[in-house]
This record gives sequence, C-alpha cells and structure tokens, in this order.
Amino acid sequence: MSVIETSGLTMSYGARRGIQDVSLQIEAGEIFGFLGPNGAGKSTTIRILMGLLRASAGRACIFGMDCWTSGALIRRDVGYVAGDVRLYPWLTLNRGLKILSQIHGRSLQSEGRQLAERFRLEPDLSVRKMSRGNRQKVALVLALATRPWLLILDEPTSGLDPLIQDTLMVCLRDLAAEGRTILFSSHTLSEVESLCDRIAMIRGGRIVEYDSLTSLKARAPRRIQILLSPDQVPPAEWPDGVRVLWQPQQSGGQPSTQRDLLSIPPGLLSQTCLLEVTGQSSEFLKWIAGQEFADVTIGAPSLDILFRGCYADDEDENREAPAGDGTAIDTSAQSGAVT
Repeated sequence: MSVIETSGLTMSYGARRGIQDVSLQIEAGEIFGFLGPNGAGKSTTIRILMGLLRASAGRACIFGMDCWTSGALIRRDVGYVAGDVRLYPWLTLNRGLKILSQIHGRSLQSEGRQLAERFRLEPDLSVRKMSRGNRQKVALVLALATRPWLLILDEPTSGLDPLIQDTLMVCLRDLAAEGRTILFSSHTLSEVESLCDRIAMIRGGRIVEYDSLTSLKARAPRRIQILLSPDQVPPAEWPDGVRVLWQPQQSGGQPSTQRDLLSIPPGLLSQTCLLEVTGQSSEFLKWIAGQEFADVTIGAPSLDILFRGCYADDEDENREAPAGDGTAIDTSAQSGAVT
C-alpha cells in the first residue's frame, strides 16, 4: 500500500516554478530519502504533503486522501518536523506532551519521558532557555512520542551533535521495523545513505534520480588513482568506459574541478592520474594488471560522486587546473560502462 503518492506535482510562484512534475510513491514501512541541495524544492514538496501549501497542478495523497482537501484529517496521524522549527518560547517538553495527549486522547507522558532521556532533554526547561539543538530535539521528541504511522522529517539533524544524530537514526529504524513509514529529507548524503531504502534526488524543482539505494550504488562510478613512476608518462590511450579527470603533462581537453583533485597530495600531481569508471570493472582490472604503474588505488562505487554529478552546475564549477602540474581533462568521447 502506498502511504504517500504524488503525481505531476507542480508549484508555481508567479513566473517561477518551485517544483515541477514531482511524482513519488512511498510504501508502508519504508524509510524514503528525499535528497537535494538547499533550495531544490524539498521543503515545498513537504509543505504540499502537509496541506500547508496548495499545489498549482498535480495531485498529492497520503493514506489515499487528498493532502489539501483532507489535510486536517491526515495530520492527526502524521508526525512532522519542519526544516525551520519554531516553538512557543513558553513551551516545555512536558507541556507539549500534555497538549498532544489531549489531542490524541491518550497519555504520551511515559513515551515522552523515555525519549527525553535518550535525547538528553530537560523536560521542564522552557524553549526560550534552550539552544538551537535542544529546540530541535524537543520538536523531534514531540513528533516521535505519538508513534505516528507516517513521520515526515525536513532536515531533522540540523543542530544535533553526532551522538544525538545516532540516537535519532536508531529511533527511526525501530519505527520502520514496526511498519511505520518515514520520509527523511536532507541535503546530507551520508545520512540518507546509512538510513534509507530508496532515494529521490531533486534539483531545480525536478526529480533527477529515483531508485533503490542498491540500484543507485550499482550505477555509481568508482574513482581510481594511478601513481606513475618518476620517469613514466600516462598511457597514450585509456580503455573504453574510462573518464580521465586528471593526468599530468597533457594539454587541451575539458578541465576537471579543483574538488576532483583534493584526493591527490599536491606533491604527487605531476605523477598521478585520476580516473572514473562506471559499472563492472573486470576488463579494466585486467588491463591494469598488464601495466607497470607504481601504485593503483581503486575506490568503492561512490554515491557521493553520483550525487555531485546530479547537482554540479557547470557555470559555477571552478575548472582551473593547478599551474605547472598538468591539465585536467575529460575524455568523455570514450563513453560507456566497463563490462
């Protein structure tokens, strides 16, 4: 059963499109990652799902009900933490739990106290006296205490220290194990990668990737770093399916970004080739075995590279190569996966 379903969801602000043609289907018991940079359209999509914004076009449903016309009914069974948490200054965690207990017709004090201990919160401290991280924890505890069938979290780890982030991840996995559904929105890849079953990546208001974590990893490229001997030059030709990000003593071609070169020690730029290989790499490994390089480092398939590839804006990329060490190039003419 689909807990969340959107079809052709579009939101316009005058001539500008906030989101366009966003279609998602999120199943019961799933932890679904909604990944994108700030301003990509994540929060707009979530506000439409919560019935706080009315879409310009398309449809959004939760529990089979329209998010706009049945928003109040839907929100009774949804836990929601907004990206910009705002709480009444006088509110304490205990007062918040009492209010929620009245709304839901059952006591949430016991569950709330247990969560307060796990999140290291003082239940009687007012929000006005709290740090930003503690305010975030109050919002999370209030959302978790109701044990909702759907939990929608917009940048939930903002302001949390690493230990509390780990606590949150454990809580979310426990909820999913009970068949509860979680929409986890973030611009931090590592969080989504460690937690989610499937991922949608959004850029400029459009979905650019939508797949299982396993499938995305299968399509993600590997980075390969080759160290040449001091008197060695790069091969005249590389195998098919290899993208050359950097090699020394070459001219012309498409320069790489400075970010691509951060993994290379500055003193070794003149001896290092940086490559990218997508797909099965058995043939490339056979080719490598027949070469006489000083050293070869092969990385695991990286979602980080895929993520940055989806969001890189060519106009904003810094493509100047370090002077005197060579020229970073892109030999994309030799395209295709290595099999």
